[in-house]
Amino acid sequence: MITKTGTWAAHLHVLSRSHGSCRVDLPDGGAVYGRGRRALPAPTPEFGLYLAHPGLRPRWPSESIDWPDFRTPREPAAAAAAIRRAYALAAEGRVVEVACGGGTGRTGTVIACMAVLAGHPADDAVAWTRRHYRRRAVETRSQCRWVAWFAATTPD
Repeated sequence: MITKTGTWAAHLHVLSRSHGSCRVDLPDGGAVYGRGRRALPAPTPEFGLYLAHPGLRPRWPSESIDWPDFRTPREPAAAAAAIRRAYALAAEGRVVEVACGGGTGRTGTVIACMAVLAGHPADDAVAWTRRHYRRRAVETRSQCRWVAWFAATTPD
């Protein structure tokens, strides 16, 4: 969510959305950018976490998770570890983006997991993500359950 105020900020928010990349300010002050694969990254990421993009080879450091569309990751523990690593970079102030095909279901699920890591209550993480990222984020019941699983398996 863009945190600036005034007319310029409203324009910036629309510009950011039209390019498909959206800044999400996490509850602890860190930030990540979510987008669909065809959208332009804004700004250029320092690290990318890509969901089901085996052919994507960005110019910046990145990691991919084998995560079919409308489903959950094929290797949950490895996916959870990758999400924790990307979150740690964002918490350090690095420009981190998360992207999948459309930028809604899988990307929203990861952003909800990052909200949990940032201290947001797990039982509200999906609703928080829908308020701060995209209102249809985390598209399936299995993705909602995966956020709860992630929260339950995340050490304090």
